[in-house]
Amino acid sequence: MTNTAIKDMTTGSPAKLILGFFVPMVFGLLFQQLYNMVDTIIVGNYLGVEALASVGSTGSINFMIIGFCMGVCNGFAIPVAQKFGEKNFTQLRRFAANGAWLAVGFAAVMTTVVCLLCRRILLWMNTPSDIIDGAYAYIFVIFLGIPATYLYNMVSGIIRSLGDSRTPLYFLVMSSLMNVVLDLFTIVVLKMGVAGAAWATVISQAVSGIACLVFMAKRFDVLRMTRNEAAPNGNIMKILCGIGIPMGLQYSITAIGSMVLQVAVNGLGSLAVAAMTAATKISMFFCCPFDALGSTMATYGGQNIGAKRLERLGEGMKAAVLMGIVYSLLALAVLCRFGDRIALLFLDADQVQILGQVKQYLLTNAVFYIPLVLVNVVRFMIQGMGYSKRAMLAGVCEMVARAGVGFLLVPYFGYTAVCFASPFAWIAADLFLVPSYLMIVKRLWKEQGMLAAPVKGNGIPETLHRFKNFRYGH
Repeated sequence: MTNTAIKDMTTGSPAKLILGFFVPMVFGLLFQQLYNMVDTIIVGNYLGVEALASVGSTGSINFMIIGFCMGVCNGFAIPVAQKFGEKNFTQLRRFAANGAWLAVGFAAVMTTVVCLLCRRILLWMNTPSDIIDGAYAYIFVIFLGIPATYLYNMVSGIIRSLGDSRTPLYFLVMSSLMNVVLDLFTIVVLKMGVAGAAWATVISQAVSGIACLVFMAKRFDVLRMTRNEAAPNGNIMKILCGIGIPMGLQYSITAIGSMVLQVAVNGLGSLAVAAMTAATKISMFFCCPFDALGSTMATYGGQNIGAKRLERLGEGMKAAVLMGIVYSLLALAVLCRFGDRIALLFLDADQVQILGQVKQYLLTNAVFYIPLVLVNVVRFMIQGMGYSKRAMLAGVCEMVARAGVGFLLVPYFGYTAVCFASPFAWIAADLFLVPSYLMIVKRLWKEQGMLAAPVKGNGIPETLHRFKNFRYGH
């Protein structure tokens, strides 16, 4: 069995390594977004605007719960990347195994709790009465699929931490095609309504996760572990939770702001909800490269911190930011020219008011894509370095900004304020993230510069001890 897909990101050109990892990640995320886009396109065209609004009204609660799952799994994979950078493969396998144990427990508890509470949350969010039943039918099934979400994200996170961004892509392509077929089958043939779209998503992700797990077990020799390496370990689980839970909370805290904003949008009526739904789906698709850059930098930062190659962090940061800026300008140009036409994938041409609101949302966000580049690149670099609590605080900044728009501006400026909510959140996060990154790097360079100072009695460099700990954050 071969490990040729594994990539060591601690040597070689940072720009080439980042680009090589980034490109498959982009395609993977695009296919992941295809799950949601296909749901929305088919729902909007076959079930109507009311059903489209039903699905869209669940977006923030979906992001809060599913985002937590994804964040936790990404956090569990960071020590794996760091141990890969250290070339400590025994500990790498222990972290991977204990991450899997934790994922099973988290999935069981979360599935039970959120399925019991999701209707109450929809009521609290002031979901319009004409769409709440459809919203519940959709989101309940999505939450039943939380174990599938943990499975795919845990397995793919471990694989990516080893520098392989291609393997998860292959299985996402397969499952995305399956999702298209199942959407049409459940909605058009079986007449299952919005619940059919949810079942198509859950089944497709479960198949993707299982296939990815089987492939990983057969092909990645470095992950083949002994019974002792696979055994639960309390200390390792504590380290994993210290990184994974803050990363999960980062997504959930950000989503709380989105939920407050969604409540405000719900108050504007079903047409505004439908417009935001279509605009958000398109925006998420265009934002995939930013997410891919973030995931790339988490792996890059983790491996290089593990290898103690601090000099490579800044080089990688510059390369990633430049790539993000170039894409931001291209995306803005495309949305300026074709934004209203893209919206026709979700809506009929006679829905003029909604189409105009969709384009307004897309262009307002696209103008601020460069701040979004920094949010993703800097935040995930900090996470990869092991400082997930700092990244979580950036999520608090985003939450406050979005909630502030929802509470203070939407009642007065209506849908226009909604369009500026995300840009305000990105800028607020950057004002915290950029200084935090600079402080962390300065601190680590200071510690590395003290490596020549021995501790009395044993001659071991003092800061060498610190290096064993700083990777897991402070």
